[in-house]
Parts: sequence; C-alpha cells; structure tokens
Amino acid sequence: MRNLNCICSCKGLKGIKRFCRAKSNLKREPMSFMNPHTASHEGIKTVGVDNLCDFSSNSDLCICIVTWNMNGQVSYEDIAELVGSSRKFDLFIVGLQEAPRNNILRLLQIALVETHILLGKATMQSLQLYVFGPKDSDLFIKELQVDKHSIGGLGGLIGRKKGAVAIRINYKDIQMVFISCHLSAHAHKVDERNYECMHISHSLFSKNWNPYARPTHITIWLGDLNYRIHGIDTQPARNLIRKDLHEKLTSKDQLLQEAERGHIFNGYCEGTLTFKPTYKYNSGSSNYDTSYKVRVPSWTDRVLFKIEDTEKIKATLHSYQSMDDILSSDHKPVKAHLCLKLNKLSSPMHQQEHRFLSP
Repeated sequence: MRNLNCICSCKGLKGIKRFCRAKSNLKREPMSFMNPHTASHEGIKTVGVDNLCDFSSNSDLCICIVTWNMNGQVSYEDIAELVGSSRKFDLFIVGLQEAPRNNILRLLQIALVETHILLGKATMQSLQLYVFGPKDSDLFIKELQVDKHSIGGLGGLIGRKKGAVAIRINYKDIQMVFISCHLSAHAHKVDERNYECMHISHSLFSKNWNPYARPTHITIWLGDLNYRIHGIDTQPARNLIRKDLHEKLTSKDQLLQEAERGHIFNGYCEGTLTFKPTYKYNSGSSNYDTSYKVRVPSWTDRVLFKIEDTEKIKATLHSYQSMDDILSSDHKPVKAHLCLKLNKLSSPMHQQEHRFLSP
C-alpha cells in the first residue's frame, strides 16, 4: 500500500497524479471463464430439471439453448424441428459445429420469422453462434460484443473448424456470455481438450478488455466438447443403453471426470444426463456407429452454465434433452431451457435507491 499512502505526504497536483497511478494498478485482471487455480474445486454440479415452467411470468429472462454438430448436412425440416413450434422463451441461442456452407442463418430466420429476430452472431467458418430475441427486443440491448478463437490444425481446410466463437450481451440488465466451441476429437486427447478449454477461456474478449465493465452474471458454454465415455468397451456400453441404463455410463464420462479433478469447468452446472449419448450415429438413422471403428457412444454435445453471483441471480433449468427425431447428422442436437430470476436488490434502480438510503 506504499503507493496509495504517498498521497498523504505529497500535496497538490503531484500527489493527485501519484494517487491516480496507484489506482490504475488496482484494475481487475482480464476475465477467464474458468479458473482451475482456486484453493478448492467443486467440479461440475449436476442439477435437476424443474418441469413446471410457465416461462416469463415468474422469471426475468427465459433462454432456449441448442447445440448441434451438423456433420455438413442440413434441411429446412431439420431447422424447423430444431426451432420448435412452442416459443415462449425470450432468447433463442443456437450453436452449430460442422455447419455446411448453405445459408444456415437464412433458414433459421425463415423458421423464426413470426416470433424472433436476430440480435447477434459470431461465426468462424463451420463454427457458428446465433442469438435471437422477440421482435423489438433489440431495444433491450445495452451491449453486444463478439469474439472468436481458433485452435489451429487442418480443420478449417476440410470444413471442420475447431475453436470457439462467443457473444457477450447485456440484455434487460443481465450480463451474459455465450460460448460455442468445437474441441479436438478422439478419446485419448483429453489433455488437449483440457488445454483448449483453458486457452479459449483466457483468450476470448481479452484484446479489448475493459477493467471497468460490468461483471458477467452468467456464462453459458455449449458445443461439441468431444469428451468421450472411456474405460468401457463399445458393446457393454451399448447393452446398457439398450436397457435404458445409460445413466450408469456417467461415471465413465471424461468431461465429468476432468472437472472433478479440478482441471476444467470448476463451478459450472449441467442438467442430469438422462438422455442417451448423442454420438456417434449412422447418419440418417438412430442406430449407433456400425463402421469398422464401432465407436463407443458418448455425450460429446453439452450445455453448461455458471452463475457468477448466486446472491444476485437465480437460474432454474427446465429441460435438458437430446433431439432424437433429427437424423441427418451423426450427432443428435441437445436442447436446454434455462430461466433466470434477478434479485430485486441487484437491479440498477434498487442499487441506486440503496446507495442513497445507506448511512
């Protein structure tokens, strides 16, 4: 604290300059969307689903989140199924991996034309992220930034870009970050995926970091994370799935294992994995891989979220499921419904009232 105390012994302009320089040293460090260096870790918290949801009537914001590795295939029928006919949610978030070169955005806009408009997008070749909101909802946006981070390799050359795209948005005074990623494939590349998660986390929005920006209320991370079921052969795993005992496979899930070890996603939440593993299917069917590789089915496609301050905001998960009727890809899409409720004392108006009433 020596620099701060110097103002007491220095008068006038010189003292003020020294104080300002000392104050600048107290700026917050650039954000990271996961921090493995905490003294303790809690891994990924599995949360149950509250099926009783009346959406916006008892919530400040309801969000529908979809992630899908498209395997380069698309049809309007699949997009319409992805969007669905019941649209009581406020924001619709779509993260796509291995998206084809067709104009996916145009198909999404056609499917949503009656209810929602595009608020923001972040794209990096086949890796795409879109945020849609109700008509006239652009009036509620106070900030919107996009960023992307490539993790290299030849993926871009063959149309399967790896990395992450992100959107940071302040909507109705709720500061949110959405990250859609596609990480390295293959069961043995666990360390590579861990490194990619951390590198993406530290790199996004770091170039134009504003130390005085409002902190994020919630971070939602979605995509083809490519963590596999490991430590069990494919036939025993498939037998459990056929008997609807696939929840027993969660103990073999690399993502949950690595989070439990404190390597990634500390403090994040995820719904219970009640749906079947979403990869790898024979394209055009609901049959698991029958190629010569006969891959072990895995939950590669996930939606995770983290509330930065549970005293200020409450999140309730109302559904977390795969969309098994979509057959065109070797992945099944995953959809989640999440509703947010702000503590009244955390809203800007109440904060101002509290400041003026404080002694």
